[in-house]
Amino acid sequence: MSGDGRESEGGEEEVRGARRIPGPRGAADDLDLESVPLPPLPPPGSAAPAGSVPEQSVPEQSVPEPPEAPEALMTSVPDLPHRVLKALLGAWALSACSAEETAAVEEHLTACAPCADEALRLRDAVGLLHTDGSLDLDPTLRSRVIDGCLGRRPARIPVPEWAAPYDAETARLDALLRDIGDSEWHAPVRLRWFEEEREVSRRTTVAGVIGHLTAVDGLLSAALGLDDPLGGGDTPLDPTERTERYWSSKRRPPTRAVREPWRAQSHELIRTASFAGRNVAEASVSYGAFALPLQDALLDRAFECWVHGGDIADAVDYPYEAPSAAHLHRMIDLAARLLPAALAGRRRSGLAGPAKDLVTAGAPGRSVHLEIEGHGGGDWYIALDSPAAVGSPERAVAQVALDGVEFCRLAAGHISPVEAAAGQEGDREAIRDVLFATASLSRL
Repeated sequence: MSGDGRESEGGEEEVRGARRIPGPRGAADDLDLESVPLPPLPPPGSAAPAGSVPEQSVPEQSVPEPPEAPEALMTSVPDLPHRVLKALLGAWALSACSAEETAAVEEHLTACAPCADEALRLRDAVGLLHTDGSLDLDPTLRSRVIDGCLGRRPARIPVPEWAAPYDAETARLDALLRDIGDSEWHAPVRLRWFEEEREVSRRTTVAGVIGHLTAVDGLLSAALGLDDPLGGGDTPLDPTERTERYWSSKRRPPTRAVREPWRAQSHELIRTASFAGRNVAEASVSYGAFALPLQDALLDRAFECWVHGGDIADAVDYPYEAPSAAHLHRMIDLAARLLPAALAGRRRSGLAGPAKDLVTAGAPGRSVHLEIEGHGGGDWYIALDSPAAVGSPERAVAQVALDGVEFCRLAAGHISPVEAAAGQEGDREAIRDVLFATASLSRL
């Protein structure tokens, strides 16, 4: 081999195609690679001469192959249709394609903008995968989620079941009041109820109705130790007297300003009753001429809130539905439980027929079967001769059928007793007494 390399070139022509094994070399900074002579190559098919190829410590199978020329790589790219290349994008993002498929996909991405955008999104998504992460949930996750929820909205006080109708009806009425305009607070409202044998009425405004509810709800506030909206001192217990005093007060606002105090009072009643525990349900609430346990008093207030909400809705031409079936059923049940005492009161006033079969307290007595149909319906047996008697189907002397909403309108004094019953059978006097006693439950 000469210094000009000609002999070397001729030798390379003779052994073209033979496998070339690179020898050891120094660092790139220490050698002039262009001036280093190449070792002689053995002829084709013969063993290499001794000393021509230095000893190598790297095993033959681990010797790296020389890189392919760029021209060879370009010619190996398969020609695949667009739909196939698009289907390979996911595998390409996960580095799961073969070398040929990878080359085909990457060549396609240089010419197809939609696929290039999709490939970029897939590659970003792959970066979010953590295959070596634990699948177990963080043990603090539950407490962090609950803390976040409570931070956004505090936990509600659990409302007792017996206070739920009042909670619902005050919320429904408040929604109506939010919707009406300022001028509608002055709209005339006619309040109706029965006294003895006739219907009576009183005209007021929407603001006046809310003032009436506020004044009567004050009886419950006083029973729970809360502030009475009429103030301290000698305040009446009768609902009508309380309403008249509230309406005549110079402090009474005649506009929508009455809404906030009424709503704050209803919220405070519900909150206090909810926190007070089970025993408060039996706390007595005096209405002057009679008293009710708190759970029945709240049900009575829910009934009146619904009835007067309907009065306001009629005055401002607003749609207003009946309570839910469960709440309406409880209201009807309260009225049915009050009917024996109402019958006895009318009998003492000479407005009802005399008792025909007195029995000892707790014994079954003559009864009227009250069948309430439709929404919130059921069956009740009303004792006729004594409030202490027990209504009994075996001793029923008459049956009267009414729709649930119509029965409540009768109890509110909004329809006449003679027009209320949808069906009657049996003792006519007993039926009349029960219907008029139902209407007598109404008041301002």
